[in-house]
Parts: sequence; structure tokens; C-alpha cells
Amino acid sequence: MSDYADIREGLEQRLATLLERAEVIEDDLRHPLEADSSEQAIDLADDEALEGVDEVLRREIAQVRMALLRIENGTYGTCSQCGKPIAKARLAARPIATRCIDCAE
Repeated sequence: MSDYADIREGLEQRLATLLERAEVIEDDLRHPLEADSSEQAIDLADDEALEGVDEVLRREIAQVRMALLRIENGTYGTCSQCGKPIAKARLAARPIATRCIDCAE
């Protein structure tokens, strides 16, 4: 697990950033609609875009949490498909990777 201390720290920082962004988006989505119908249309369009961004953030949050869990339980760095080690360079570039480069293609 100590082999991945730097990656773990980066993942924890990334998770904190993602959670902050998601909270801001969710706060914005909770706002009431304007009384003016033309403003409501704009708000609804904005909300739809924000919901898309929120969905992407939530997916990444889940991936980061799963990577942290794999570090914790000792399976991080092992390909989920073939069981071979994932190259450290790949993990450094994509710390949420679950498959080695050969299986990812």
C-alpha cells in the first residue's frame, strides 16, 4: 500500500475537489425557478446542462472512491480482467485505471 502513497494522496485531493464541485452544482440545481416564463426556459436549459455535468462528476467520484478502496484492500494496481500488474506509468497517468493497457484496448 505504501507503494501507492503518492497516488492515494492525489486521489484524495481529487475526490475533495470533485465533491466541492458537485455540491456547488447541486446547490445551484436546488434554486427555485424564476416567475417569468422566459427566464424559466433559460433556467431549465441551464439546469439540464448542470445535471449532465453533475452526472459526469458523480461517475468520477465513484471511480475515485473505488480506486481508494482498491488501494485500501490491496488490489490496486492489478488488472481486473487478466490479473497482471498495471504499469506504474499507467497508474500515474490514470490513477482510476482498473485494467492494464493491453486489456484496456
